[in-house]
Amino acid sequence: RTMAKGRCLCGALRYELDGPFSAMMHYHCSMCRKHHGTGFATFVVAPIAGFRWISGKDRLVSYQSSPNGLRTFCSVCGSAGPSALPEHGIAFAPAASLEGELAIKPQSHIFAGSNAPWHAITDDLPQHDAYPPGFNAEGVPRPVVTPRPGITEGSCLCGEIGFEITGAPVRMMNCHCSRCRLGRAAAHASNVFYKLDQFRWVRGASLVTEYKVPDARFHAVAFCSRCGAKVPRPSPDRGIVVVPAGSLDTDPGIRAQAHIFVADKAPWFDITGPTPQFPAMPPA
Repeated sequence: RTMAKGRCLCGALRYELDGPFSAMMHYHCSMCRKHHGTGFATFVVAPIAGFRWISGKDRLVSYQSSPNGLRTFCSVCGSAGPSALPEHGIAFAPAASLEGELAIKPQSHIFAGSNAPWHAITDDLPQHDAYPPGFNAEGVPRPVVTPRPGITEGSCLCGEIGFEITGAPVRMMNCHCSRCRLGRAAAHASNVFYKLDQFRWVRGASLVTEYKVPDARFHAVAFCSRCGAKVPRPSPDRGIVVVPAGSLDTDPGIRAQAHIFVADKAPWFDITGPTPQFPAMPPA
């Protein structure tokens, strides 16, 4: 039997989840992409009897993203948290928030029909456009944003925060470092970088909460205090804005140029496809 310990980026949330894990799936729906700020979120499912809070339950915030969907996150750092479904006898958690070997690997992609235009699914796992067979549930319609020439738009999950960017991005990277994996509660972060003067908030800037890792030179996350969705983080000192690709509503017109810090990648995640890989930060 597998026993995994989970935590958020700041460490306020800590919990245990005992296996055996019955499922592990990549979720590509737009709500998961926004909440985690990435191309997909990966969850594991276990019996609810094996779920225990160690600390930080009072720091947990819940957001009802759909009639049947409740998303949780840390109020301090924004990392997505675990959820319990007593009526089904299960608990599920972001795999990237769990430490060590999980004795399970991803089994399929679900909501692949909603896959982001900037993310390519390159492995051989089964793909389901919506829920796979056996799920007694239906997807939730989401707003569609009509692209405008020269403008890239984005928003948080609840829609209270909105932003737009003018012109082309500088670069895009998939980062597998442990901080990015914990902060996004995902296999890796997918970030698009722009010059600071290309970016502006359209609405909701007062809802943005930032958390900086105390011992890091630059690493920080920004998220909506209402829904927990990851949002852009302007960095005036460096003259750039770091945009979580999952927060985008329109195609940025760029694709990830590299996987970085792959020496630190999640043991359950296999990198596939032709995108170059670097064990740490690539050469300038």
